[in-house]
Parts: sequence; C-alpha cells; structure tokens
Amino acid sequence: MKPATAIVTAHRHYQVYTEFYACPAARKTILLVNGSLATTAAFAQTIKYLQPQFNVVLYDQPYAGQSKPHNSHQQPLRKEDEAEILLDLIELFGADYLLSFSWGGACALLALAQAPARIEKAIISSFTPRLNAPMLDYLEQGRRYLHNLERENIAQLVNNTLGKYLPSLFKRHNQRHISGLAVHEYRQMHAHIEHLLSPPEPCDNRYLSRIEIPLLFVNGEHDEYTSPDDARLFAEHVPDCQFSTLRNTGHFLDMEHKGAWLQAQQALLGFLQAAPTAQQHHHRPQAINSMAV
Repeated sequence: MKPATAIVTAHRHYQVYTEFYACPAARKTILLVNGSLATTAAFAQTIKYLQPQFNVVLYDQPYAGQSKPHNSHQQPLRKEDEAEILLDLIELFGADYLLSFSWGGACALLALAQAPARIEKAIISSFTPRLNAPMLDYLEQGRRYLHNLERENIAQLVNNTLGKYLPSLFKRHNQRHISGLAVHEYRQMHAHIEHLLSPPEPCDNRYLSRIEIPLLFVNGEHDEYTSPDDARLFAEHVPDCQFSTLRNTGHFLDMEHKGAWLQAQQALLGFLQAAPTAQQHHHRPQAINSMAV
C-alpha cells in the first residue's frame, strides 16, 4: 500500500516530509524516528511487520531526503530542535507509540522526557547511554573524514563498521547514498558527532528518570558499537524498561537477514501489543485531542 504523503510544518518553521501508512483495522499509530542522515527508505523492512498492525508514520528530518528542498540549511539542527519536531509530529498524527533507530534515540529520549501525553510505549533500537571504545574510534574517524569532506571514505567507514553485517546490496546502496549527500548533510553529521564527543555521552542521563512510560531497548548481539551490555545501563536511569537482544545480528537489526527480521517482528510486536499493567495505567497521563493527517 502506498502511503499518503504531505509536507507539514513542525517546530515553528521547519518543513517536514511525512508518509502515513494507514491500516484500516488499526486502533494505534506508531511514529518512526530515523538514524543520522537516513531517510524514510531506511524503514522499508520494518514497515512490513508494523503496517499490518498499526498506522505507521515516517518522516525525513528537515536536512534530509524529501524534506531537504523545502528548508534552508544555514546551520545544523540541534538535538533539541529534532526533539521539538518530533513532539509536534506526535501531536499532529496522534501517535500512540514511538520507535527510534540509532542516533534517532537521542532526540526520541529527549522528547519522551517531556512526557508527551499521547505516547504509551516506546522502542529505542541500536542506541546506548555510553560511548564505548569501538564507537569512539568510529566517531573520531568520521569526524576527520567529514572535516575534509572525504565522501567515499565516509561511506566506506559506515559500511565497514556499523554496516559490517549488512547484505552486499544494502552496502552498495549505502555507498551511493552516503557518498552523494549534499554538503550541508555532512555538516549535520559532523554536528551530531561533535555533540556526542563533547561531553562524551550520547544522552544526558539526568532527564531519563522523567520517562515513566514503558521502554524497550533493542540491540544486536554482534553490535560492538551500541552493544546489548551497554544498553542495559539504561536500567540505572529509566524507571520502566525492558531489553531485547537479536541473535546473530549487528547494528542494523531487521535489515541484515531474514532471521533478524523475524526476531525484530516478535520482539517489537510482543512489546507493543502486551496489555499494560495496573501500574502503567496509573501513571498514564490523560491523552489530549490532536489533529490526524
């Protein structure tokens, strides 16, 4: 099924390209948050098991994909800007659930700390609260290549590290996509890396304790960059969280092979469709009216 597409205004003046995949039988809507420099196409595998159950909303950040022509790119977006955009989209589409991937976890957690009234559950995939040695090495190399605008080296770095377990077809697509980005997109990626390295933590743990809804953290068994062990450190800060490790899988999870896709389907749907506990009902703020597109 083809999505309904629209350009919507979020966070005062940003123009955001959106895709709405309707499910006639669905009672819930899930909003998906991309990783750094990715577009809606990155969730092509994920939609296959979410859309039969939920309405699904995808979007391109203002600097990327089909949002790019509709915005000026005078300066990179801050994580706080991305969180405000996300909060506006939650209200605009009446989203009940949230799913983020990789860097998208940074703005997703920041948005969730503001307790958006509609969101009942969220899934944070391929993201951790600390930078380990492999991730620090990846970021330092990336910062150097981005500073010198070494397009092919940037793409190769992603494929050799985070994307090492991707099928060859996906690696070729990555190479073309990443090496062909606009200059402002490399500036944006450079800004993401600078944010991560100063201070050297992916997120500020002080606001995580404000998130009262259930969270599921999903990581790949073989992902040395955002590892399952590091993800479990979230339990020290997030009041209500669960963890799922996909076997024989790296950073890109359901994109890597059929077994990973099936595991992701089981983990995500199992979490989202589980009945809330009495405690979760007690802590849920009352939903507010919102406009659906």
